[in-house]
Amino acid sequence: MSRRPNIVFITSDQHRGDCFGFEGRAVKTPHLDELARAGTRFDACITPSVVCQPARAAILTGQLPRTNGVHDNGIDLETAVGEKGFAGSLAAAGYETAFIGKAHFSTYHTFEPTGRPECIKSSASYGDDWYGPYMGFQHVELMMIGHNWFLPPKPPEGLHYERWFYADGQGERKNGLYGCRLEPDVGAAQTWHSALPVAWHNSTWTGDRAVEYIKGEHEKPFCLWVSLPDPHHPFDAPEPWSRMHDPLLVDLPVHRARDLEQRPWWHRAAIETKPKGTAEVVATRQAYSRVEPQSDLQLRHMIANYYGMISLVDHQVGRILIALEEAGIADDTLVVFSSDHGEMLGDHGLVLKGPMHYEGVLRVGMIVRGPGVPAGKRVADPVSTLDLAPTFSDYAGAPPLHNYHGHSLRPLIETDSASRDCALNEWELLPSRVGVPLSLRTVRTRRHKLTLEAVSGAGELYDLENDPHEMNNLFDDPAAASVRRELEAMLQNRPDDMRPELSIPVGTA
Repeated sequence: MSRRPNIVFITSDQHRGDCFGFEGRAVKTPHLDELARAGTRFDACITPSVVCQPARAAILTGQLPRTNGVHDNGIDLETAVGEKGFAGSLAAAGYETAFIGKAHFSTYHTFEPTGRPECIKSSASYGDDWYGPYMGFQHVELMMIGHNWFLPPKPPEGLHYERWFYADGQGERKNGLYGCRLEPDVGAAQTWHSALPVAWHNSTWTGDRAVEYIKGEHEKPFCLWVSLPDPHHPFDAPEPWSRMHDPLLVDLPVHRARDLEQRPWWHRAAIETKPKGTAEVVATRQAYSRVEPQSDLQLRHMIANYYGMISLVDHQVGRILIALEEAGIADDTLVVFSSDHGEMLGDHGLVLKGPMHYEGVLRVGMIVRGPGVPAGKRVADPVSTLDLAPTFSDYAGAPPLHNYHGHSLRPLIETDSASRDCALNEWELLPSRVGVPLSLRTVRTRRHKLTLEAVSGAGELYDLENDPHEMNNLFDDPAAASVRRELEAMLQNRPDDMRPELSIPVGTA
């Protein structure tokens, strides 16, 4: 490599690791399929946490949630910690660093103004000329939330997307189109064909701004994180994307009935216990974060719209890859695609995400293409998006500014001799989330997965090789006792830097 590479890191939101064309599902992702053919993909990449803010803070900082402090939504990443993540590391080493799209390093819906740009109640303090710095990124162009259950707030609130959205005086009309449910509507939860023209959609805006950034003048190598807000619920793709996949032809989950009697206690508790908090918090959690069982017809329409959102993401990826080619820098750029976490999408009768660490919500895609990256290679070892910060620092020649828990993926990419034993995940839930406090720890190996609720000692253990749909919990099976001990030891090997106290939420999400 003659020079340090540019780095373009593209993420989707709530995107399952099996929802790609190259994974065999009936979703149209031609650009991501080509990216996988031209690069290296990881078959067993997991998220460090299955909910947005902790997952994103872990990606940026390279640290597990109980160390960086963001162990659930509603908790702001401390600025001093965020600035020592990979963006700060690369900026200190001479890179231009930029972020475009949904950040979610801080809380949107807060109890009081926090002074953060991502706090809706504080966003008006950041004028039209504010473009960072933020969390180590020297240039930022951000949106508030990006999921259209919560419509873009009207200026002076909001950030770059919202100000663009309202600038032509049609913002209120656009909001009406966002929420307009076109036919057919079969009553699928949080699912509709949005009437908003795709040109005004926040994923389109994110792609537009990323392309413009790439086309700009760059005197130094750059690191750009492009964070697309889809396919996070509500499942409201705009036309024609919402109609790209025939609901009658999508692939339904093999096991789509709730089987709570076979699961650890917290599965039922997380579904049936009323969240704690103010009336507003409880109402939001109940309406936005919980979905009743869906009929097969409803689930088909939900999956078809989810696939449409993914295809819209894929389209933006294609535009970004074309921009790199047209700028003449594709051969000098490391392109990485991944997501913050997955989506249940009907597995075991569940939708959205929650404290049930099935593969649908735990595993995410990971594709790497660039200088020195083998084409068509697949890595089966368990890795994590926690590994991205040290990977970027490695390729950029940028010394870390604090301790990373992850490890560079470069040896796994460039050699056949490197290996990994396991990847870790953790989530500390307060009662405001699902009504009961939970302390979850998960370890994933090539073959097995163990999740432990650390307070009660209850758990679940699955043999993913022989039981890929996670139907048989081996946690208390005497025949699996040695495997359980081995995986519990891996959990115990977590770095000994966990914060002794839980962080105090400043809001809900």
